Amino acid sequence: MPGGERTGRRFVSRGYSLPAMSVISHDVRSGNKPDRNLALELVRVTESAALAASRWVGKGDKEAADQAAVDAMRLLLDTVPMDGVVVIGEGEKDEAPMLYNGENIGDGSPPVVDIAVDPLEGTTLTARGFGGALAVIALAERGTMFDPGPCVYMEKMAAAPQYADLLDLDAPIGEVIAGIAERKGGDPEDVTLTVLERPRHEEKAAEILEAGACIRFITDGDVQGALLAVSEGTGIDLLWGIGGTPEGVLAAAAIKCLGGEQIARLWPRNDEERQAAIDAGYDLDRILTSSDLVSGEDVFFAATGVTDGGLLDGVRRSRRGFLTTESLITRSRSGTVRTIGARHDRAKLKEVTGGRYG
Repeated sequence: MPGGERTGRRFVSRGYSLPAMSVISHDVRSGNKPDRNLALELVRVTESAALAASRWVGKGDKEAADQAAVDAMRLLLDTVPMDGVVVIGEGEKDEAPMLYNGENIGDGSPPVVDIAVDPLEGTTLTARGFGGALAVIALAERGTMFDPGPCVYMEKMAAAPQYADLLDLDAPIGEVIAGIAERKGGDPEDVTLTVLERPRHEEKAAEILEAGACIRFITDGDVQGALLAVSEGTGIDLLWGIGGTPEGVLAAAAIKCLGGEQIARLWPRNDEERQAAIDAGYDLDRILTSSDLVSGEDVFFAATGVTDGGLLDGVRRSRRGFLTTESLITRSRSGTVRTIGARHDRAKLKEVTGGRYG
């Protein structure tokens, strides 16, 4: 796989020469006891990041919110029994002192895994007190996460399992909408898309509205947008948009666990980035599936709400001195999806963390 390149705020690592390694420590088929579910341990990591970031909700300082989440996530990750390498993280070592590209994470014991993190997806959402901010992490077998090289963005489309075969980045968006409407047994006006509100999407948004569908615009957070599209009961049928490649890999990890599909295609921002991708050996016409973006068979994903959103509740403070969190944790091998609510004693958290989360 081509070498890693800078991708804006987040980075992806170089491809590995090691073969993909399974995170299964027991052979379930032989009747042995199943191995542990790492997602159950990762939820403590995302809870920690969400609690730390929540202190900055509505305070207008997205950098401080992000740094708080990074610090808290990094602290907890070293307690997880694993030999991990950050593949998608906060930056290169000389610019990001924690969770940087290539950093070793965990206590060094098996399993051997790749790690993708977004300690705070939605820094602006958090700073402005808007809904939909998440703390997110994904794990997969070593060498199984896609390296998007110099491409910061990709065009994406995601939907639930019943619409997966209808996804097509080359077809007119109206045809995709019509197919979903027919399968729903309704009309295009019964189809709702989530789309990042960006100038680059104005033309496609006009096509969507002309086709008769509805748009629920989001200002940030296309990992959550993808999750809303593949999950039941959210009111979202389809995600479309040009968003970050790291977020695309994180969403693919979640979709491998939740079900549904995401397809994507690298989207160079300019001629220089396009040529860099071609020189690195990337096929810019290739349609990537979730399994292309995360090819592992044992994928773990965890997310905790920072601010209230359509997927998860955010961190809340009670009058009795408690903090509450809501998290989603999933595993692809078992297909298990859990939503976990937790109550945290604010005074005790302050004591054990030096005031970091209170």
